[in-house]
Amino acid sequence: MMSDNVAVAATLEPTTALSVETVLSVHHWNEFLFSFTISRPASFRFRSGEFVMIGLQGDNGRPLLRAYSVASPAYADELEFLSIKVEDGPLTSRLQNIQPGDQVYLGRKPTGTLVTDALLPGKRLFMLSTGTGLAPFLSLARDPDVYNMFDQVTIVHCVRRVSDLAYDELLASQLEGDPLLEDDARAKFHYIPTVTREEFHTTGRINTLIEDGRLFQHPIEGEPKFDPATDRIMMCGSMALIKDLSAYFESIGFKEGSNAAPGDFVIERAFVG
Repeated sequence: MMSDNVAVAATLEPTTALSVETVLSVHHWNEFLFSFTISRPASFRFRSGEFVMIGLQGDNGRPLLRAYSVASPAYADELEFLSIKVEDGPLTSRLQNIQPGDQVYLGRKPTGTLVTDALLPGKRLFMLSTGTGLAPFLSLARDPDVYNMFDQVTIVHCVRRVSDLAYDELLASQLEGDPLLEDDARAKFHYIPTVTREEFHTTGRINTLIEDGRLFQHPIEGEPKFDPATDRIMMCGSMALIKDLSAYFESIGFKEGSNAAPGDFVIERAFVG
């Protein structure tokens, strides 16, 4: 454990592609999940839903980096990230030990396809996530521009255990206290958490909620099914989720979008290969 802490506390040097930022806060949701905030360079700009490289110095003296979606809204003074803890993970085994005041690398160029620019206009936006795939949607859900584009904005978050529902209180409160969201924007937001391995008020995987109609039993206006004429979908999380639901949406007429060619649904290609 001491070696991990020493590695985290090492003094880092900025490069052309990386800035060095200070850890401001760390929150451990449970033994497998944590979030952290870091300082934000004045020059750092990103679109809600994008990811950036985060890292520490590796044993060979070179940066050890991993892609992380930005969880904080684009207007925030600090940057927030959500991460799993992997005991033998090259980066997360060290990153989970960071403390306020430590330094981390931050990539200078955010990018990604989980952005509204990659979607055609629509009425309902559904953001379907598992685990830490929630992160980009935390940013999007707090973007006022999203509510100017859609009549309804829904986050579905599927996890194994109740304690894995990071940010549950914030989302269940309909983003109460957000400084830029007006009451009418918050009224458009819906949050559907579901748990697969413990008792909870909603249980089952996302595809099960779609198949049996429970996803639409929540206060969602419109047809109790997905319609490519009105609905836009974003997905982030497990490979199984992305593969199965992408095939499902394509089978009912949805077309995948990109920054170059907006469509009806998007996934983060950088994460799924």
